[in-house]
Order: sequence, then structure tokens, then C-alpha cells
Amino acid sequence: MKLVRFGQAGQEKPGILDGNGALRDLSGHLSDIDGETLSPPALERLRGIDISALPAVTEPVRLGAPVAGTRQFIAIGLNYTDHAIEANMPIPAEPIVFTKAVSCIQGPNDDVRRPRQSDKMDWEVELGIVIGSRASYVAPEDALNHVAGYVVCDDLSERTFQLERGGTWDKGKGCETFGPVGPWLVTADEVGDAQQLDMWLEVNGQRMQTGNTRTMIFDCATIVSYLSQFMVLLPGDIITTGTPPGVGMGLKPPVFLKEGDVIELGIEKLGVQRHKVIAWDADR
Repeated sequence: MKLVRFGQAGQEKPGILDGNGALRDLSGHLSDIDGETLSPPALERLRGIDISALPAVTEPVRLGAPVAGTRQFIAIGLNYTDHAIEANMPIPAEPIVFTKAVSCIQGPNDDVRRPRQSDKMDWEVELGIVIGSRASYVAPEDALNHVAGYVVCDDLSERTFQLERGGTWDKGKGCETFGPVGPWLVTADEVGDAQQLDMWLEVNGQRMQTGNTRTMIFDCATIVSYLSQFMVLLPGDIITTGTPPGVGMGLKPPVFLKEGDVIELGIEKLGVQRHKVIAWDADR
């Protein structure tokens, strides 16, 4: 299933794509797509709905993040060898963990804001894991049973804030609008092997990143199991799993985002995002 939230920010309705890719309104069956909706029994109930009988959404609509009420937005750093090399950082022996503020989550096509004092705003296409059931101390072989599905994430970053201002990476990762998610959540059964997905990102039509999830250092099962040793993962949590090479800071010379730039990115089976960089105070 491809689950969607559509409508104005803060007023999104739940939806689902039918077999032809058309959007259908699910609000007659549930109030939202959140952690409770993503439990295995709840997803099984959704699979029993006759999607063709749901109201069609025919007018153009804004897409919101496909998961509501996310309580933890967790990220894995340097999870592709080539990216660690381009960042001039050691290849990690264990997953590098940081957090993105849940307040940075937004729709896949919403404008992204360049923060005040930003001079090194960067892009990162990433596979996002969405948790469907509570996970604590789960073994790798059981970890994917706790996954509801997968999403596209752009782990937008401000490198000066992240790397040159002291402390943790978090301050360069959680700025407002730095977490576009979607366009939809694709359930794990429809994705199949999440370690065989092509991924790409372009800025102003120029290809910057080309990769595949098979080259992750730590795969999805390892990541979920590892994180569950240090925290309880909750339904609706999002884990963004690292980026392949081609980020702006790794280019020679480095290239960073500016107002007016357009970022497009996608992952096989999971859809495409498109967002424009605007000034911090634009349209406030």
C-alpha cells in the first residue's frame, strides 16, 4: 500500500493510492495516518478495504508528510563508505546516531527555508524507515518485523552549524523545513527488499547523487536492532539511514544551496520529492 496525507499544513487528511496511482480519500475509515494506524493489525484492516470504492481526489492537492505524530526522528550518519570518504571522516565501526528535530518534518514538495546565518546548506537523499510496532532490544533477524514501511527523506543539513559550531551534529540537522518526508509511505510488503533500491538527487536539473541502498555499511535490520539497544522505538518513528556520495560539501570546490535552487530526489518504488529553497523570512 501507498499511504498519503493530503491537504493544507495542519489539516491533512489520510489517503491511499489505488492501483492506477490515483489518490483516494481514506478519511471515512480513519482520522489520520499515525503510529496507531501503522500497527500490523491496523495495516491488515486497511488491506481489507475496497480502495476502488473510496472517494477519488481529483483536484490538485498539497501532500503532507505521510506520517502524523512522529515522536522521534532519528538519523544515521556516514552510512555509505564513499560518503564517509568524501566527508574526510573515518568509516564508522558502529552506526553514528543523531537526531533531527520533529519540528523540521514537512511535506515532500514544500519550500525549504535557508536559515539565518546559513552559508553551507546541503542536500542528502536518504531512505527512511517508519516503525510500526514498539521495538526494544530486538534481534537483527526480528528487526524488520517492527517496520511498517519506507519513505524518501531529504536530510537537509547546514554544515557550518553541524561541523563548525561545536557540540553535536543535531544543531545543523533540525532547522525548520530540514526534514521533507514522502511523497507517500510504502508498506514493507510492497517494497520487498529495501537493500536493493536505486536513489538519486538533482539540483537545478544537474545530477548530484546516484546510489543504491545495497551499498549501506549498516543495513536496515542492523540499524533498527542497534537503535533498539539504546532507546525504545515507537510506532510512527522515522529513521533516516544515511546518504550516498555526491553531497555539496564533498564536491571540489564545495557547492551549497542558495535561494531559488530547486532540489529533486527520489528512491525506486518510493516516489519523488521536489522542493525550492527560499529565504528564511519569505512569505511569513
